Amino acid sequence: MSNKIFCIIGKSSSGKDTIYQKLLGQEDLKLHRVIMYTTRPIRDREEDGREYHFTSVETFRQLQEEGKVIESRHYDTVYGRWYYYTVDDGRVDLTRGSYLVPGVLASYIAMRDYYGDGPDGRPIVVPIYVEVEDGLRLMRAIHREQGQTVPKYEEMCRRFLTDTADMSDEKLAAAGIERRFENNGALEDCIAQIRALILEETGAEHEGNLS
Repeated sequence: MSNKIFCIIGKSSSGKDTIYQKLLGQEDLKLHRVIMYTTRPIRDREEDGREYHFTSVETFRQLQEEGKVIESRHYDTVYGRWYYYTVDDGRVDLTRGSYLVPGVLASYIAMRDYYGDGPDGRPIVVPIYVEVEDGLRLMRAIHREQGQTVPKYEEMCRRFLTDTADMSDEKLAAAGIERRFENNGALEDCIAQIRALILEETGAEHEGNLS
């Protein structure tokens, strides 16, 4: 078998966080979590150390100085600048198994370049791009924001437009991402297709056929 880091990429409200949780729940895949870091405020129903490690900007700067930040990006929101970043915090050990991490295109590219190729000569970091039709994605975003104690619609709109630009067809192609997993309603079908990719990339599918 070949252990990998699978990076789930998608625009806001594409459902990547739901898919992330459901894949982690499939015990036979044996996927470990990579929890990213952020300086943005914690949302309703989130927990520190589950969705993200929520930190201060000062902590982010300190980790940068220590050379532990693999990749980072920031968004200038109406509430100030928010940083999202991945840290080499010793929690990723590819001798233990494969990993799953949610992210965006920029974080995938940085992680791909950081980890390079594995013993099989193929990239250690594998992209899983989840796609949703824009109209449906916008409706999902509004519905999610309505469920917040203090809805932040202006920030929701900013993120929607930013993701559209940051993950355009041209930028996806430039990053070498060709395969897309549609999540326009048939969630279980989408997950089944991603599951097949994970089994193929790790070699678990072939191993199962031999047993």
